[in-house]
Amino acid sequence: MEPSSEEEYETFKEKVERTIYLDNISNQVTEAVLKTALDQFATVKNVQFIPTYFNSCTIYAALVEMETAKQAEEIVKEISESPFMISGMPRPVRAQKAKIEMFDDRPKMRREKIVCYWMDPSHPNFDVVKNFKNLTKKHAVAASFMMEKQMEEEEKLHNQQEASLKANFKKYELIDSAQGDGTFRRLGARYGTKYNDF
Repeated sequence: MEPSSEEEYETFKEKVERTIYLDNISNQVTEAVLKTALDQFATVKNVQFIPTYFNSCTIYAALVEMETAKQAEEIVKEISESPFMISGMPRPVRAQKAKIEMFDDRPKMRREKIVCYWMDPSHPNFDVVKNFKNLTKKHAVAASFMMEKQMEEEEKLHNQQEASLKANFKKYELIDSAQGDGTFRRLGARYGTKYNDF
């Protein structure tokens, strides 16, 4: 990637300021669903789904660009204070302000220079780096385990809500059938109460 100009990089930084990062999104959530959920707070300009590298087949993340940085801040605050609703169902979605490192298409500045090299075992800091590498691996395993547990809780919540919705639907069906077959009128006549059609 060719180094970018200062002006191009500043424009990109403004884009980052008005973008939020949403994590723990179900794989069933589409761009249209996400826009509908967020448009009640502000105007969504762009949605980019990105992998999370932990159980990526069922968990997604997204970079959502809003019209202004203020809108992005308000959405992050709103999601942290109340359940995030998607298609009428609460989702344990986490939100934070986006960071430059989250964008694959970020412009490269001339001053940026990353150098990687193998550390010789005789180097004084070799053991420190080795321990840091092992800790990073342990952290990745722990994070994956916690994500699996969180998904189990989310699935349990989903099943409970689905069972509740089905039970309520059956109740409304029963009320509707009783209204249609004259049961309410007969009960009203039996107990001396007045019945009006809805």
